[in-house]
Amino acid sequence: MSKEYPPLTYKEVTQILKNLGFTLRDKKGTSHEQWVKKTDRFYKVTVDYPKSPFSQDLILYMAKQAGVSKKEFYKAISK
Repeated sequence: MSKEYPPLTYKEVTQILKNLGFTLRDKKGTSHEQWVKKTDRFYKVTVDYPKSPFSQDLILYMAKQAGVSKKEFYKAISK
């Protein structure tokens, strides 16, 4: 486990997404949440609540879906 990139909890990931300008889409009876953001492009990040704390692979995947690097994703927690 890296000190620079520790595992993230569901609460931390949702705070990051809010700080990046994402909003939660209505749930449709599944554990997967969809967070969306529309700028010049449409972004959709899928968050699977039961997988918390999230592995580095999932964090990297969510960062890519959000259109940011892993480093930028982690930085967004403190915005």
